[in-house]
Amino acid sequence: MNLTFQFASLSEFIDMGGYAFYVWLSYGSAAIAFAALTYNSVRKRKAVLADIAKKQARESRLRQHRSQTQ
Repeated sequence: MNLTFQFASLSEFIDMGGYAFYVWLSYGSAAIAFAALTYNSVRKRKAVLADIAKKQARESRLRQHRSQTQ
């Protein structure tokens, strides 16, 4: 299997055969979408973990209170 570079120079690669605006715009849009998705996922994960920790702490306090009153 012989791999060859399809463009004669770096400037031809960047120009993308005259379609540079569309090609690089789509790459940029995809990169922004992936970055936003990653940011949102991390933020939501932290919020869910914090919510779980709050609920566990509350349940622990309730169990402790019930054991003291019995």
